[in-house]
Amino acid sequence: MPRLWFQLVPESKIVKNRVHLDVRCDDLDAESRRLTALGARVVENVEDWIVMADPEDNEFRLQGP
Repeated sequence: MPRLWFQLVPESKIVKNRVHLDVRCDDLDAESRRLTALGARVVENVEDWIVMADPEDNEFRLQGP
């Protein structure tokens, strides 16, 4: 079952999205390729996750198991 967490952050909104989703998947590389084929783009690769953006430039975090 999907879960949503809300977290307060100290900085005020300037440019970045104030809400983003963290999406957990079983195969980080395969899911990244699938989402890229659907129009998303990789913003940043981090050790255990990938920051991606949808076609409207809304960021989300793709996280492996």
